[in-house]
Amino acid sequence: MPSSFTSRLKLERQASGENSGTWGNLVNYVFNRVDASVSGYQAVPVGGSANVTLTSNNSTSNTDDDATDDQVHNATLEFTGTLTGDIHVFTDAVEQNYVVFNNTSGSQSLTFANTGHAANGVVLKQGAKTIVYTDGSSVFDVNQDLADIKATSVTSNGAVSGTTITGSANVAGTNIVATANTVDMQGSAPNVIASGGTNTDINLSPKGYGLVTFNGGGKIQQVNEKVNTSATAATGTINFDALDGAVQNFTTNASANWTFNLRGNSSVTLNNYLDSGESITVAHIVPQGSTAYYANVVQIDGSTVTPKWQGGAPSEGTANSTDTYTYTAIKTGANTYTVLASLTAFE
Repeated sequence: MPSSFTSRLKLERQASGENSGTWGNLVNYVFNRVDASVSGYQAVPVGGSANVTLTSNNSTSNTDDDATDDQVHNATLEFTGTLTGDIHVFTDAVEQNYVVFNNTSGSQSLTFANTGHAANGVVLKQGAKTIVYTDGSSVFDVNQDLADIKATSVTSNGAVSGTTITGSANVAGTNIVATANTVDMQGSAPNVIASGGTNTDINLSPKGYGLVTFNGGGKIQQVNEKVNTSATAATGTINFDALDGAVQNFTTNASANWTFNLRGNSSVTLNNYLDSGESITVAHIVPQGSTAYYANVVQIDGSTVTPKWQGGAPSEGTANSTDTYTYTAIKTGANTYTVLASLTAFE
């Protein structure tokens, strides 16, 4: 029986008694083929608009120099050149796997497919490296259909897509595009949902005293507002730190008239916190005993302002009640404000 060749790597299977005197060379050719198939690399020029069929030979065509092997039987293939039309690059119609690098230029596509099965190929992303395998009639891009991946960080020069992407934090979506400053959810009705745990919060955390900006109207079903409660008596100068919350609830009766000073916090002025044309509204809750006191001076960043009081400026507090002061500061220019104020007694 004459020698035959394997279907995938085309390695020569020598028949008993054949190739006397040349057997050693033929075995070396097989080793060269195995070497190329496991670790070989070939750059294949594919520029232009014509389809390209990779060269494929029996192992007897492979000389002792393993660099002369054909194109099909290399582990890694790099496609080069400038494309002027959409092309296919065809490999043998047998089982195989490759690392492939589409290093072409031009705006056309390169589809990697089995000979005779052009419709079942995969389009290789230009400028990207990937792993593909074939069952002989269809080519599959492993990186497009991976199972769960866990990573501390993911860096990509192209699209990152999937039903669920999990790293050191969770990001999920069917179509999310992330750039340096934008996360774009491209669905027709995108949702940000916390689906794990029980009664799970969603946090948006700006850096420093940055703000979360909603460009457009909003619908809110419920709002829970932070309240800073302290066993403090109103007296002296009360520094109201707007960056720490919009409601301060004192639980000890006022002990003297006080100066109310609205600011960002101890290191950030309200002037720096607010842009011109913006406003902020805060509430100061003050319990009163039998002798009542009131805010007789109002300041912003330590400078006295004259509020416009609803019903007129107060001249005293309300005994045995809880007085609630509301201040709206409208910034009209640098360190310039219109302040609207009101005092309501709850008995």
